[in-house]
Amino acid sequence: MTPTHPRNTTYLRSAAVYTARDTARERTASGALRSDEAYHELKTRILQGDFPLNVRLGETRLAALLGVSRTPVREALKRLDAEGLVESHPEGGFQPCVPDTVVVRHLYEVRLGLELQLLQRPARNGTRHDPSIMEPLRDQWRALAAAAPDPDPGFVLLDESFHVTLARASGNQVAAELLQQVNERIRVVRMQDFLTHERIEATIAEHLGVAEQVLAGEMVAAESAFTAHITASIQVVEERVRLAIARMAMGGRR
Repeated sequence: MTPTHPRNTTYLRSAAVYTARDTARERTASGALRSDEAYHELKTRILQGDFPLNVRLGETRLAALLGVSRTPVREALKRLDAEGLVESHPEGGFQPCVPDTVVVRHLYEVRLGLELQLLQRPARNGTRHDPSIMEPLRDQWRALAAAAPDPDPGFVLLDESFHVTLARASGNQVAAELLQQVNERIRVVRMQDFLTHERIEATIAEHLGVAEQVLAGEMVAAESAFTAHITASIQVVEERVRLAIARMAMGGRR
């Protein structure tokens, strides 16, 4: 038997360490991937009303449904709880959260009034929206128009960013912060607006149109386009929330 050279022994030991580290990284990455997949799948299903009202979301059943272990499901439910999509069930665990449509309508009214005031603010003060903020915002949405992302409830964060950035460009940072607070309160239902390619593409086109009109100083057209954009969003969200609640009341998807 050929003796192992000490240098080779060191090399083999190092290789084993690196292999173990790589394997651990792969397991961690794989676990994170499964958790993210479970989270996105559950979020979409909850928004669509696939689970019955007042019924506990059992980890074992959900794990079997998604083809994963209970750990990714448990982590996904915690994230969904933080977002307000699920709430505590009397028997423990979680159940789908039913949005209050009246409160949502009131918050949308507050949002529209606030954003229109901000859109009109620079002209009232004899100024204009800050081009150093507006030009990068326009360019960002031009890029999205050239390569629209797939439908995803998470697109709501990009949408919120557009509206808050537009508010900041008006020069009133306090109002921009208030708008962000309103957005956070209606985020859970506004996710309903980004479940189809059609709505993603329409939102991008409408945002880009408003940004270009503001930069061109065409404020009457910008205000009209902005009002139409928010009105369409309200209608889509309210209809999808209504349908989701109806499905949940009938027992969800069977």
